[in-house]
Amino acid sequence: MKARYAITGVIAIATAGLLAPPASAAPPAGSQLSGAIFTTDASGEPVNLNIYPTKESVYLNGGPGINAPDDAAGLPAGDYYFQVTDPSGKELLSSDDISCRQFTVNGSGVIVGVVDTNCEHATGADGEDGGATVQLFPYDDTPNNGGVYKVWVTPVDQYDCDAAGNKNCFVPRYSKVDNFKVRHELIVEIDVRFFKNNVALDGYAAEWTDTNGASNIKFSEWDPSVNAYHEAHFEATEPGRHSVKVTSQDGCALSTVTAPDGSTAKVRGNSSVVTFNVANHTSGAHTYWVDVTCK
Repeated sequence: MKARYAITGVIAIATAGLLAPPASAAPPAGSQLSGAIFTTDASGEPVNLNIYPTKESVYLNGGPGINAPDDAAGLPAGDYYFQVTDPSGKELLSSDDISCRQFTVNGSGVIVGVVDTNCEHATGADGEDGGATVQLFPYDDTPNNGGVYKVWVTPVDQYDCDAAGNKNCFVPRYSKVDNFKVRHELIVEIDVRFFKNNVALDGYAAEWTDTNGASNIKFSEWDPSVNAYHEAHFEATEPGRHSVKVTSQDGCALSTVTAPDGSTAKVRGNSSVVTFNVANHTSGAHTYWVDVTCK
């Protein structure tokens, strides 16, 4: 199998109604948080396969990514908390107080800096959009044998330790997540490809929902320098039940959607959701393909 890339951008597509446009930092009750997140290094550049040499080298980025469409938007403006956990979200690995783990997003969806609390995290500079990158360290070693971690982001107004199903007070529906690895080469991934007239398409969004019900968005892209070959890529996916949602977008009206097991998923209206299990892979790389045919 081919190696894959790591990241695409902190973005939400503004066409075809895949996600709501940016609003306030506190989404209305019952709605999901729009936008997306991704991990990077201090420079904001893509990191191949979301694999990092040290825990200290992992940063969080904001704003549309390098290969995002021009009309892509970032997280809603406001203040956010973040945490690092094991892949299940059950074990909190971030070792400092939640007050230390805050950052601010501006009206363009770009992280402009951390909140000054006298214990705030270190930052870097994103060379593409002029925003800030936020160091995730300090956090403890993951108990996961595959070296997998999960970073969460949620609006400060949605941090709720009493909500049903919360993960260390982060409510999945109001959270964005991205998985990453430190010093471990095993590749377990979900890749979504878009085709029209047998030609692969780039710049098309897929929304992943993890085993906790938290979500993220990535775009298909071509960038061989980071092993991106026309996929919207979700790396280091944990064992359990996952889903991928695709929606008709400009230039891609959904025709057929093929699940990882080769079955054809139903297209209802302008969208389709594929749900499947990711196995517990202890050796050997594995890709779960979702293929979309457009008309």
